[in-house]
Amino acid sequence: MAGRSTAKTADIGTRQRLMAATEEIMREDGYAAATSRRVAERAGVKSALVYYYFPTMDDLFLAVLSDSGDQALERMRQALTDDDPLRVLWLINTDTGYTRLSTEWMALANHRKVIGAELKTYAERVRDIETAAVTMVLRSHGVDLSVYPPVVMAILLTGAARIICNEGAVGMVQGHDQLREFVEGFIARFALTSTPVSTGSD
Repeated sequence: MAGRSTAKTADIGTRQRLMAATEEIMREDGYAAATSRRVAERAGVKSALVYYYFPTMDDLFLAVLSDSGDQALERMRQALTDDDPLRVLWLINTDTGYTRLSTEWMALANHRKVIGAELKTYAERVRDIETAAVTMVLRSHGVDLSVYPPVVMAILLTGAARIICNEGAVGMVQGHDQLREFVEGFIARFALTSTPVSTGSD
């Protein structure tokens, strides 16, 4: 029994190393660089083991997407219990590591339908959480949700963050300081601990 347990633990450890190596390579050099040989080298195992644990590279990518997606969702859920939900969403989406990996998943999804389908499911869950957080904030300030739809406000907030990261990655920074200042003002205005403000819709 002890031998089986040790072998199972070793299997899990190798599988996790392969997944971690894949994610690291995607962050550093893009999904195209995550070949079976490169992943095996990074994980410190023989290349044949990649296909022992994952029948295809798509299976490996799906496992990584599921694991990293669950972690990201848990991080997003923190916004629902934080005293400053909008700032949490802003900080997550201006995290270059997070946005860089998201960009690679989008690029990979354009070429692999199975990845696209899984990514869509994950993205919809993220959008639900973001919208719930924004809804909570706007309601606490008595904002008319028909005038300021939470899903639209969530898209604008997180979209602005991703624009800063994506453009910044290629050295484009024009208007970024002004955008950050605008968003910071918006976040401060709608902090849950601040006094409700008039939106002109009363």
